[in-house]
Amino acid sequence: MPRRRPSRAAEHAAAAALLLLLGTACGSRLPESDFEHGGRTNAPAPTSGMPIRVGIITSATSPVGGNTFTGPRDGAKAFFDRLDARGGIDGHPVEVRACDDGGSGVGNNTCVHQLIDDDNVVALVATTALDYAGASRVSHARVPDIGGQPIGAAYDTWPHLYGIYGSLAPRNGTPGWDGNLYGGTEVYRYFKREKGARTAAVVSYNQAASAAYARLVERGLKAEGYKVVTEQVDFALPNFRAAAADLKEQGADLVFDAIDTHGNAQLCRAMDEVGAKVTAKVTNVQNWTSTVPDDYKDSPRCRNALWATGSSRNYEDTGNEAVRQFRDATKSLKTHSQWQLEGWAAAMWFTDAAKSCAQTGVTRACVDAFMNRSENYTAGGLLVPVAFERLAEPPKDRRTCLSVARWQDGKGWVSQGDMNSNCFDVPQIPYQP
Repeated sequence: MPRRRPSRAAEHAAAAALLLLLGTACGSRLPESDFEHGGRTNAPAPTSGMPIRVGIITSATSPVGGNTFTGPRDGAKAFFDRLDARGGIDGHPVEVRACDDGGSGVGNNTCVHQLIDDDNVVALVATTALDYAGASRVSHARVPDIGGQPIGAAYDTWPHLYGIYGSLAPRNGTPGWDGNLYGGTEVYRYFKREKGARTAAVVSYNQAASAAYARLVERGLKAEGYKVVTEQVDFALPNFRAAAADLKEQGADLVFDAIDTHGNAQLCRAMDEVGAKVTAKVTNVQNWTSTVPDDYKDSPRCRNALWATGSSRNYEDTGNEAVRQFRDATKSLKTHSQWQLEGWAAAMWFTDAAKSCAQTGVTRACVDAFMNRSENYTAGGLLVPVAFERLAEPPKDRRTCLSVARWQDGKGWVSQGDMNSNCFDVPQIPYQP
């Protein structure tokens, strides 16, 4: 049976670190007295015909730029709009209360306070926060947080928080196991098995967070037997052309990076300029979007070598009924992305949980009980089967599966095999969030 991919959390933690390279000031945390709940841990169940209220926290106006984090929110709202048009949940419409935390810890705590204490939401859905400072408050209030993006370590730290990729960690208030999280090597195994890759370049900035993630990638590659070429560029004045020339000279089959989206575009342009041809320029789910032609407009060769890996079905796979429903409901959106599809899946997950509460009413406790029992959940086939297990010891190895797509001009993101068949038994490597 396919299992969740623990390394997805690693990639999202890395994405956050790279965004923080841009100088984001995440702010301080509000005093705990501002969030006293007076023992109230549950919102009342909606009576007949009343709406079921959910909250969505998004760093929509974060300093790293507009639309960076809005995909999951947009996908979730599209699902709920479609659901309400079809009668809601047992006759109850879903009322979405969205809150923009501005990408700061203070803003995040404010959103948590507003949604939980003032708006009395039953659950949070598709949280996408640059600094999830209010995570402990959500957990202490026993509010289920469903299908959030694990940008930080919150979803491997706190009970009642259920990230979109699941968790194996004890979630007892400490990240992972004694502060360590674990990620697998299945991405590297895939390219070795499917593409015969043997040499991989890892490009990073001379900055602590970037360098730390690059070291993690390097460790994973070496565990899979790759020759690793490391390229570090100056963050303030990056010489991507020199890095591109060297990785060409070293004969790199693959290129991984620990740099931001703008830097990636510059790197690809430099690779085209020096004639560096690689089997794959590998990116993650956050960059799995329809904006590739604009983002990489100056580098057609590199653009068509872009590959993305993830744990959800390619949003371009319209031959799949579940994907087709998502695309039909999001026709009005200017762009599409894998994060939108995952937000849609998160909203579906909440809906399935709420529907299980027909006898007791839709309460926080009932929804949380459904989530806590979740095992091999797929959101109608949109997700690699997700589970929540509290393992006392970290896994040494794991059978994990991944979704893989390649960008091709004129076709978009083209799936490479089925995500429930791209499966590997791989070692789990520790890292600190």
